[in-house]
Amino acid sequence: MVDIATRVYNHKWKIDPIVRSLIDTDFYKLLMCQSVFRNKPQTDVVFSLINRSNHVPLARLIDEGELREQLDHIRSLSLSRGESTWLRGNMFYGKRQMFRSDFMEWFENLRLPPYHLERNGDQYELTFEGKWHEVMLWEIPALAVLMELRSRAVLNDMRRFELQVLYARAMTRVWEKIEKLSAINGLGIADFGTRRRHSFLWQDWCVQAMIEGLGASFTGTSNCLIAMRREVEAIGTNAHELPMVYSALADTDEALAQAPYDVLSDWHDEHDGNLRIILPDTYGTKGFLDNAPDWLAGWTGIRIDSGDPAAAAEVAIDWWKARGENPTGKRIIFSDGLDVEKIQELHAQFAGRANISFGWGTLLTNDFRELVPNDALAPFSLVCKAVSANGRPTVKLSDNPEKAMGPKDQIERYKRVFGVGAQKAIEVIV
Repeated sequence: MVDIATRVYNHKWKIDPIVRSLIDTDFYKLLMCQSVFRNKPQTDVVFSLINRSNHVPLARLIDEGELREQLDHIRSLSLSRGESTWLRGNMFYGKRQMFRSDFMEWFENLRLPPYHLERNGDQYELTFEGKWHEVMLWEIPALAVLMELRSRAVLNDMRRFELQVLYARAMTRVWEKIEKLSAINGLGIADFGTRRRHSFLWQDWCVQAMIEGLGASFTGTSNCLIAMRREVEAIGTNAHELPMVYSALADTDEALAQAPYDVLSDWHDEHDGNLRIILPDTYGTKGFLDNAPDWLAGWTGIRIDSGDPAAAAEVAIDWWKARGENPTGKRIIFSDGLDVEKIQELHAQFAGRANISFGWGTLLTNDFRELVPNDALAPFSLVCKAVSANGRPTVKLSDNPEKAMGPKDQIERYKRVFGVGAQKAIEVIV
């Protein structure tokens, strides 16, 4: 097993780059990329870094030259033969050749497009612009670079024994969480922690700990590179990015109201089984389900990623019942800001009422809270979102108004079109 503390102490980034591969990304990103490659290949999109935690001054913590070196390194990456073979030949969700040959031929020749970086006060403005299926692959590695460079900046002046003790304490914390989770009968849980991880090596260690500590309760990881290396399942379906861009492309209010369902219609044509998971909260869960076509009720399940997770699960269960579906045969995936106590609570409330599982993210792969002075390694909320499509701004409402994004006038328009009323604000921790 890698001695992480020693690797951190002896860091030479060209030996230990932050992003090691184009598949050091989330599985859902590749699935969505293939869908976009097929359905919207001419769409121009801009992605932008958004630091929701303004108290973390990234431009003061991270050297611009070092950031550029890491981003330039990512632009030099291409698929290795082994990675291509794994994507082409592996079985994902019980299906071989999940990735079509035309998509794989394009992906095998891909180099990520240019980025634009400038400093604005204590923050960086980092944007990516181009064809949607190309620039979308910047999101996860860009976040991973910023998160790990921030970690390295904090750790840079620590001595060898300080680092050993720090990682020993962090490992103990993760293991104690895993021990608590191992006591839950019927648990299903996956690692969803790539985008805001402390580091690649740390995420890899966390996955190994879950493999050993949870056994069959550990269902896999969203990180493709780690899934390949550790021979576990790659887990993921789709994200808010798809309805955000489809909606921005809509020419009328009527087309806007239909856009989130157009996304899933395209997805329906490509995938079946466990990949048919609804993510309903982009413009409000209740309104989405109330207006959903009947065929969506037949999908495998739903992922809950904002707002009050228990309330959203109750809404989903009531919706399935109203549509003549048996909720006990449906999957509910909880994935927003989870930690052990919330997982225990949700499992106790919904086990037996649906087939529930958990995507455990930041508080698995980046829980260094209160382990260094000034809590300087505490996780923070950093995102990289599609902010425009073909020159039109994107909008996200969410079930939590604290996560809303987009121009104010467009947010109000989307609230009107999707019938979103008063919402309860919930603090965004990660």
